[in-house]
Amino acid sequence: MTGFALHLLRHGAPETPGLLMGRTDDAPTEAGIAACVARAEGLGIERLIGSDLRRCRAAGKAIGRATGLPLATDPRWRELDFGDWDGQAARMIDREAIGRFWDDPDAYPPPGGERWSALVSRVSAAIAGLAPVPTLVVTHGGAMRAALHILCGFDQRQLWAFDLPYAARLSLNVWPGERPSGQIAGLCA
Repeated sequence: MTGFALHLLRHGAPETPGLLMGRTDDAPTEAGIAACVARAEGLGIERLIGSDLRRCRAAGKAIGRATGLPLATDPRWRELDFGDWDGQAARMIDREAIGRFWDDPDAYPPPGGERWSALVSRVSAAIAGLAPVPTLVVTHGGAMRAALHILCGFDQRQLWAFDLPYAARLSLNVWPGERPSGQIAGLCA
């Protein structure tokens, strides 16, 4: 089977940056949307997908207008649900609790939040459902790291080594199948 290009684009800057935003549906800034449109330019995509949260939908709709492609939304591309921590700045959370989470987000999920393995499962299902055509997904930093884990086999510590600021684009060559695999083709941060 032949591979296809998969571009993962983190949403642009939200109105209130610096918060743990999983299900928190903060609006994106106009500059953040423009940065995403610029990152999507010239990719030659045939399919455009976005998380259903408005910080991704807004950028996806703007990219759709620029490319002439319709935006399909898929909630499986959402960020990790931070539960009771959602919408808070990391510095406001108990240092030991958030430290345990960063060290092992599956064993120590946020109170009332989602385990890392649940995010990986969601993103894995979303990847498995992709048609093998050049695709852009407007998503979140956590979902991008989950995709790197699934497609490239990076472990938890290695995933935190990737700087994925707002409007960062991660490009992968993906080989679909029962166990899809991928290769990093580029990172524009």
